[in-house]
Amino acid sequence: MLKKFLKVLAWIFGILVLLIAGLLIYVRAVAVTSPPMITPTEAFDEAVTQPDSGLYKWRNDWFRKSESGLYELYVEGAPYERGVANGKLTHDLVQYQEQVFTDQIHRLVPSDFYLGMLKYFVGWFNRDLADNISTEYKQEIYGVSQAASHDFDDIADPYQRILNYHAAHDIGHALQNMSLVGCTSFATWGDQSEDSTLIIGRNFDFYVGDEFARDKIIAFYNPTKGHKFMMVTFGGMTGVLSGMNDQGLTVTINAAKSEIPSASATPVSLVAREMLQYATNIKEAQAIAAKRKMFVAESFLIGSARDGKAAIIEKTPDGMDFFETNENYIVSTNHFQGKTLGETQLNKDHMATSASPYRFKRVKELLAQQGKNSVQKTAVILRNQQGLGGEDIGMGNEKAINQLVAHHGIIFQPEKGLVWISTAPWQLGKFVCYDLKKVFAKNMMANEEIIEQDLTIPADSFLLTNAYRQYIKFHPYRFPFNPRTDLMPDSLVKWNPQSYHAYMLAGDFYVDHKEWEKAMPFYEEGLKKEVATQQEREHMQKNLEHCKASIK
Repeated sequence: MLKKFLKVLAWIFGILVLLIAGLLIYVRAVAVTSPPMITPTEAFDEAVTQPDSGLYKWRNDWFRKSESGLYELYVEGAPYERGVANGKLTHDLVQYQEQVFTDQIHRLVPSDFYLGMLKYFVGWFNRDLADNISTEYKQEIYGVSQAASHDFDDIADPYQRILNYHAAHDIGHALQNMSLVGCTSFATWGDQSEDSTLIIGRNFDFYVGDEFARDKIIAFYNPTKGHKFMMVTFGGMTGVLSGMNDQGLTVTINAAKSEIPSASATPVSLVAREMLQYATNIKEAQAIAAKRKMFVAESFLIGSARDGKAAIIEKTPDGMDFFETNENYIVSTNHFQGKTLGETQLNKDHMATSASPYRFKRVKELLAQQGKNSVQKTAVILRNQQGLGGEDIGMGNEKAINQLVAHHGIIFQPEKGLVWISTAPWQLGKFVCYDLKKVFAKNMMANEEIIEQDLTIPADSFLLTNAYRQYIKFHPYRFPFNPRTDLMPDSLVKWNPQSYHAYMLAGDFYVDHKEWEKAMPFYEEGLKKEVATQQEREHMQKNLEHCKASIK
């Protein structure tokens, strides 16, 4: 029934937002964190200038919005200086992103009482967060926080809020173990690539609502220490989700099954950031991962131009593993593959009940079918919506590589210093290409495009189909962030006829209204489809039996 279904999704998605809410309202007395020591100068009071319409500068740092819809940011210098530059230039996006978080929280959890109860737990949970973040990154985050809104100062001061947001990704992954957060990444090189170069593709399927993913920033960092690098981010975020440095090292992260953590440690995105800024090869990335304590399980797919291949670093709060293949390709979804972590009971149980192994097999199937890989073929795989054998498994199925929820899709060609990033919607819009050497060599004085126009990958033709138009109607009902009261069961299955999810939603609607006979055929049909997770299959089976018993 609808209420039970929403309970399931609330545990999958809602707990993420609940704990982000907790991050917002922790008790000052328990989780108070002093700002890091910095030496600001009067120069930091300099105003942002606009040398050309649409181009904003602060010192040598600059910010603009591309014709693609992506924002582009360049910052340089010492940690606090970078943070100040970031905050000054992306001021509106920093404040927008925080507003999105708080609005989503209050839509899902309107009760001040329940939000209030969380503050004691999260205050205790994050009590040691700052101790596990390097001084460099605390200084940078403090710089960014100068741009945060004071509308939320009753929650905490800007620095504490922005610092804690960096742990929200980890808490979300830890408590979304029943999935629907299903990132996919893969790499080919040698005889598996058309030109023998290393090619990496990934979908970052972390969904917290469409508004959350609206304003993506392609950030180019030129720090005083470490390597220059680029990353895909959003307002207020200094950690790395996907990125590449000027040494040809790439980092992407894939969540794995975690126990519920008891306390925070170093956020995953900041471990990935350290790798990108300070590693030149896979071995150096391993050394960085080894010295950082994390509080969730994560796979880091590391691509390396110097090594001419990719490998996976697997890490949990208690252990670490390393996985590489004898083949000239590697695939990562949301389970471990190493000899140690891959054999844990937690990982085995996750593989038995989640969509991760299915997506893993589908990537391997497509790589085998298409022959030698290329950047264009990588985009085709990232956009693929079919199941094994090309089966129609419904739009938005978590077993598909393209689940129509991606925050971004990204493709790297490290040996050439090239990166392609998807534009809206999801990974269906065109992929635009940046040449890192050209971007870092550019002195921006005019508002001009910096992408490699002739290397653009066109938008997916799926956008022109009736199926896409139908999915857009179905999409708002998929998640519990914005509960809809106008749900029409027949329309759901009409819009997405091969989706088990559509039939499950329809059945839940009728059960919620105690219309048992109407619910039964929807569950029966839904169970014939390709169901993403064992939990959802059991949910439909249980409700179907309840309907049968209620009719007698």
